[in-house]
Amino acid sequence: MTDIENSKGQPDLLPAALFGLCPHCGQKTLFQSITAFAPSCRACGLDYDKYNVGDGPAAFLTLIVGGVILALALIVELNFYPPMWVHALLWFPLTIAAVIGSLRLMKAVLLILEHRNQAREGSIDESDAR
Repeated sequence: MTDIENSKGQPDLLPAALFGLCPHCGQKTLFQSITAFAPSCRACGLDYDKYNVGDGPAAFLTLIVGGVILALALIVELNFYPPMWVHALLWFPLTIAAVIGSLRLMKAVLLILEHRNQAREGSIDESDAR
């Protein structure tokens, strides 16, 4: 067993998310492009399409990264008073890189947690209805 695997043979959460490892077998098969999941694991056949990651990571990351970038832009403005083109040159690429980079990580974290916790669609349990 390697350093990045837990007792069940599955990779640990952060290394698996950082490197795009399959949550079941640990092979590097989670993504087919920068932020798009592969349809399934090429090594073990785990179907990634059955997990619903949705837009949650994108919405939260946009708000979080936007707040951090805004704070940094205000600090730079109040300390150095650069022209507007410097702000545009600094913050647009940094924002895009931060959102896309962290989006990949957060989508992977959410899919891995769904797999480990066996999360499924919600349903109403009729057995307790009175």
